[in-house]
Amino acid sequence: MSNQIFVFDTTLRDGTQGEGISLSAEDKFKIALRLNALGVHYIEGGNPGSNSKDIEFFQRVKQHNFNAKIVAFGSTRRKHSVAEHDASLNRIVDSGVRVSSLVGKAWDFHVTTALQTTLEENLAMVFDSISYLKQKGLEVSFDAEHFFDGYKHNPEYAIAVLEKAQEAGADWLVMCDTNGGTLPGEIFEIVSNVKSRMKTPLGIHTHNDCELAAANTLAAVQAGAVQVQGTINGYGERCGNANLCSIIPNLQLKLNYRCISDNQLQQLTSVARYVSEIANVNMPVNQPYVGTAAFAHKGGIHVSAILKDPKTYEHIEPELVGNKQRVLVSELAGQSNLLFKAQELHLDIDQDPEKTKLAIERVKQLEHQGYQFEGADASLELLLRQEFGELEEIFTLDSFKILVEKNANHKVASEAIVKLNMHGNTVYMAAEGNGPVNALDNALRKALEQFYPEIRNMHLSDYKVRVINEKDATASKVRVLIESSDANTKWSTIGVSENVIEASWDALVDSMRYALIGKQPLEPANSQPPTRLGLVNH
Repeated sequence: MSNQIFVFDTTLRDGTQGEGISLSAEDKFKIALRLNALGVHYIEGGNPGSNSKDIEFFQRVKQHNFNAKIVAFGSTRRKHSVAEHDASLNRIVDSGVRVSSLVGKAWDFHVTTALQTTLEENLAMVFDSISYLKQKGLEVSFDAEHFFDGYKHNPEYAIAVLEKAQEAGADWLVMCDTNGGTLPGEIFEIVSNVKSRMKTPLGIHTHNDCELAAANTLAAVQAGAVQVQGTINGYGERCGNANLCSIIPNLQLKLNYRCISDNQLQQLTSVARYVSEIANVNMPVNQPYVGTAAFAHKGGIHVSAILKDPKTYEHIEPELVGNKQRVLVSELAGQSNLLFKAQELHLDIDQDPEKTKLAIERVKQLEHQGYQFEGADASLELLLRQEFGELEEIFTLDSFKILVEKNANHKVASEAIVKLNMHGNTVYMAAEGNGPVNALDNALRKALEQFYPEIRNMHLSDYKVRVINEKDATASKVRVLIESSDANTKWSTIGVSENVIEASWDALVDSMRYALIGKQPLEPANSQPPTRLGLVNH
């Protein structure tokens, strides 16, 4: 028996049912291109005709040559009707796809309660709908909705639904744990039984309501399923769908099944993060395999060991899934952490024990004040470069002022004025912004642009404020984390103060200092006495 497993991605359909996720037709097309490059076998694009976005998506994919099969989703015909006249089925046919994913009821309770029809009529709905699509030349994947709940309640009827789909010519019989309440042992037992009674290839579609969707998928494969359905990052309704970013490497690296090529597997982390960006949903840092903390090490004993051999604390090589090893530096850090980080940054420190000791003490002092460098790699790099004498200051602050005005029309305006010393030049710059931090960002950026035009290529992508000691109320110390990015990379910086503006300024400055490491300044246009260089409106 072949060990090939077929990957059926439903991020663009089931994934969009997750709370807070909305994808435009352009978003869906971009994600489809990345999924195609990843090597998934099926990409379910949505329900054609149900909304304008899905209509546009299916029109666009016709113009591109996908290796993956594009799938249109629909449901069985309406009760007491004719398949040929069913609008949902005809939209699938008219969409131009060659593969359909058709959902039908497999739980007798749902048939009588949700559909309010007879068990016999439901069987006819399944048979007629699949037969009609097969007559139109489509490959049909039948999703037996609530199959496992139905099997536990009335196994013979659940099996009868699959048998009727098989009789109608379905190419796939996909068993769905729609409510996500089945356990892996149950999945294995039920799928094994179904496998012994069916000739049609089996698939599995699980939900994560018990945090078991990935485990249930693996159990189904071990019992004989050869198609796995899921979404990137586990997006989906309620608690989400089975996470393909865990399922694919588990199947391929742990169980020796074949899902995608080794080169494609190395794209997994970048695809996961790309989809996260498009969906505008932050990935959990501890997401297995693809999270930024999946191969991150903080404890000094751990780091000392991985410096000898990464296998001591890593279950796979991170590069197999396109991720990388990270060492975090914090108050728990030992010398090993700093040495590793310095090596990672290519700092020539000659493993100076005294400098390393002082750097560790500096980190610990700052973390005692509220800094957390494991979430601010760029600030940590700047600190290390400074401690080891490899950081050139590009400017120093003379002063900054912020004006906030609320007028009679209840509009609030912010203006920031910064005075900097840059390479012997005193630079004034003023700028407006949506708020005081945005105004500071604009003013600092415009001041730097005169000497470092590259600063135009970076932007702030996230801004977070955390209260450190809540008991002090409005006088509490705050931690500001800023994430910045350019066309190639992202980095995070930190500032801590009792004053949120000062904390924001420190994080802003670090962000721009990091962006300009290694950059050479332009010659100033003139060296006249300092003047106010202008007011920039944003």
